[in-house]
Amino acid sequence: MKLEIKLDINQKEPKVLIITHKVTDEVNQIINSLSLSKSVVISGQKQDKVEIIKPVDIIRIYSSNQKVYVQTDNGEYTIKMRLYQIEEQLDNLKFVRISNSEIINLEKVDYFDFKFVGTISVKMINGQTTYVSRRCMKKLKEILGM
Repeated sequence: MKLEIKLDINQKEPKVLIITHKVTDEVNQIINSLSLSKSVVISGQKQDKVEIIKPVDIIRIYSSNQKVYVQTDNGEYTIKMRLYQIEEQLDNLKFVRISNSEIINLEKVDYFDFKFVGTISVKMINGQTTYVSRRCMKKLKEILGM
Protein backbone atom coordinates (compact mmCIF):
# COMPACT_ATOMS: atom_id res chain seq x y z
CA MET A 1 0.00 0.00 0.00
CA LYS A 2 1.22 3.45 -0.87
CA LEU A 3 0.34 6.56 1.11
CA GLU A 4 0.46 10.02 -0.40
CA ILE A 5 -0.33 13.34 1.30
CA LYS A 6 -0.84 16.55 -0.65
CA LEU A 7 -1.00 19.91 1.09
CA ASP A 8 -3.40 22.44 -0.43
CA ILE A 9 -4.05 25.77 1.30
CA ASN A 10 -7.37 26.10 -0.53
CA GLN A 11 -8.71 22.82 0.86
CA LYS A 12 -10.97 23.61 3.86
CA GLU A 13 -11.33 20.09 5.26
CA PRO A 14 -9.34 16.87 4.79
CA LYS A 15 -10.25 14.75 1.78
CA VAL A 16 -9.39 11.07 1.48
CA LEU A 17 -9.21 9.36 -1.91
CA ILE A 18 -8.56 5.64 -2.22
CA ILE A 19 -7.46 4.38 -5.63
CA THR A 20 -7.49 0.60 -5.97
CA HIS A 21 -8.19 -2.12 -8.52
CA LYS A 22 -10.67 -3.86 -6.15
CA VAL A 23 -12.08 -3.49 -2.65
CA THR A 24 -10.12 -5.80 -0.35
CA ASP A 25 -10.25 -6.48 3.39
CA GLU A 26 -7.41 -4.00 3.83
CA VAL A 27 -9.37 -1.27 2.00
CA ASN A 28 -12.48 -2.03 4.07
CA GLN A 29 -10.42 -1.83 7.24
CA ILE A 30 -9.09 1.61 6.23
CA ILE A 31 -12.59 2.83 5.42
CA ASN A 32 -13.93 1.56 8.75
CA SER A 33 -11.14 3.13 10.76
CA LEU A 34 -11.61 6.48 9.00
CA SER A 35 -15.37 6.45 9.42
CA LEU A 36 -15.11 5.48 13.09
CA SER A 37 -12.69 8.25 13.94
CA LYS A 38 -15.51 10.26 15.48
CA SER A 39 -15.44 10.34 19.24
CA VAL A 40 -18.10 8.36 21.04
CA VAL A 41 -19.46 9.81 24.27
CA ILE A 42 -21.70 7.63 26.39
CA SER A 43 -22.78 8.94 29.75
CA GLY A 44 -24.19 6.59 32.31
CA GLN A 45 -25.83 7.07 35.66
CA LYS A 46 -24.75 5.00 38.65
CA GLN A 47 -26.51 5.84 41.93
CA ASP A 48 -26.62 9.67 41.92
CA LYS A 49 -23.56 10.23 39.72
CA VAL A 50 -23.28 10.61 35.97
CA GLU A 51 -20.03 9.26 34.51
CA ILE A 52 -18.53 9.11 31.03
CA ILE A 53 -18.21 5.51 29.86
CA LYS A 54 -15.34 4.63 27.53
CA PRO A 55 -16.27 2.08 24.85
CA VAL A 56 -13.18 0.03 25.73
CA ASP A 57 -14.62 -0.56 29.23
CA ILE A 58 -18.01 -1.80 28.01
CA ILE A 59 -18.68 -5.51 28.42
CA ARG A 60 -22.28 -5.51 27.22
CA ILE A 61 -25.26 -3.23 26.72
CA TYR A 62 -28.74 -4.57 27.31
CA SER A 63 -32.31 -3.50 27.88
CA SER A 64 -34.48 -4.74 30.70
CA ASN A 65 -37.69 -3.37 32.24
CA GLN A 66 -37.80 -0.60 29.62
CA LYS A 67 -34.37 0.75 30.65
CA VAL A 68 -31.00 0.42 28.94
CA TYR A 69 -28.02 -0.70 30.99
CA VAL A 70 -24.30 -0.64 30.24
CA GLN A 71 -22.23 -3.21 32.05
CA THR A 72 -18.56 -2.28 32.42
CA ASP A 73 -15.50 -3.40 34.34
CA ASN A 74 -16.43 -0.72 36.91
CA GLY A 75 -20.07 -1.71 37.43
CA GLU A 76 -23.45 -1.22 35.81
CA TYR A 77 -24.89 2.07 34.59
CA THR A 78 -28.27 3.15 33.26
CA ILE A 79 -28.26 5.30 30.15
CA LYS A 80 -30.84 7.47 28.42
CA MET A 81 -30.05 6.29 24.88
CA ARG A 82 -31.83 3.47 23.06
CA LEU A 83 -29.95 0.37 21.90
CA TYR A 84 -30.11 1.28 18.22
CA GLN A 85 -28.65 4.75 18.96
CA ILE A 86 -25.69 3.25 20.81
CA GLU A 87 -25.21 0.61 18.12
CA GLU A 88 -24.88 3.34 15.47
CA GLN A 89 -22.13 5.07 17.47
CA LEU A 90 -20.02 2.04 18.37
CA ASP A 91 -17.42 0.25 16.26
CA ASN A 92 -19.29 -2.52 14.41
CA LEU A 93 -16.15 -4.67 14.33
CA LYS A 94 -15.95 -4.74 18.13
CA PHE A 95 -19.59 -4.46 19.16
CA VAL A 96 -22.23 -6.79 17.81
CA ARG A 97 -25.95 -7.12 18.47
CA ILE A 98 -26.75 -10.65 19.61
CA SER A 99 -30.47 -10.13 20.22
CA ASN A 100 -33.14 -7.45 20.11
CA SER A 101 -32.20 -6.50 23.65
CA GLU A 102 -28.41 -6.95 23.83
CA ILE A 103 -25.13 -5.79 22.31
CA ILE A 104 -21.81 -7.34 23.36
CA ASN A 105 -18.20 -6.23 23.10
CA LEU A 106 -16.34 -8.97 21.20
CA GLU A 107 -13.11 -8.01 22.98
CA LYS A 108 -14.76 -8.95 26.31
CA VAL A 109 -15.92 -12.42 25.21
CA ASP A 110 -14.19 -15.37 26.85
CA TYR A 111 -15.58 -17.95 24.40
CA PHE A 112 -18.54 -18.97 22.24
CA ASP A 113 -20.15 -22.35 22.94
CA PHE A 114 -21.79 -24.03 19.94
CA LYS A 115 -22.66 -27.34 21.63
CA PHE A 116 -26.33 -26.44 22.10
CA VAL A 117 -28.24 -27.25 18.93
CA GLY A 118 -29.86 -24.14 17.45
CA THR A 119 -28.27 -21.58 19.76
CA ILE A 120 -24.92 -20.06 20.65
CA SER A 121 -23.95 -19.51 24.27
CA VAL A 122 -21.56 -16.60 24.96
CA LYS A 123 -19.35 -16.63 28.04
CA MET A 124 -18.15 -13.13 28.92
CA ILE A 125 -14.85 -12.43 30.70
CA ASN A 126 -16.72 -11.36 33.83
CA GLY A 127 -18.23 -14.87 34.09
CA GLN A 128 -21.72 -14.06 32.82
CA THR A 129 -23.37 -16.20 30.17
CA THR A 130 -25.70 -14.82 27.51
CA TYR A 131 -27.23 -16.24 24.35
CA VAL A 132 -27.37 -15.27 20.69
CA SER A 133 -30.86 -15.14 19.23
CA ARG A 134 -31.57 -17.12 16.07
CA ARG A 135 -32.12 -13.87 14.19
CA CYS A 136 -28.59 -12.65 14.92
CA MET A 137 -26.69 -15.93 14.40
CA LYS A 138 -25.93 -15.40 10.71
CA LYS A 139 -24.44 -11.95 11.26
CA LEU A 140 -22.35 -13.14 14.22
CA LYS A 141 -21.01 -16.12 12.27
CA GLU A 142 -20.02 -13.77 9.41
CA ILE A 143 -18.16 -11.50 11.83
CA LEU A 144 -16.41 -14.52 13.35
CA GLY A 145 -15.50 -15.79 9.85
CA MET A 146 -17.49 -19.00 10.11
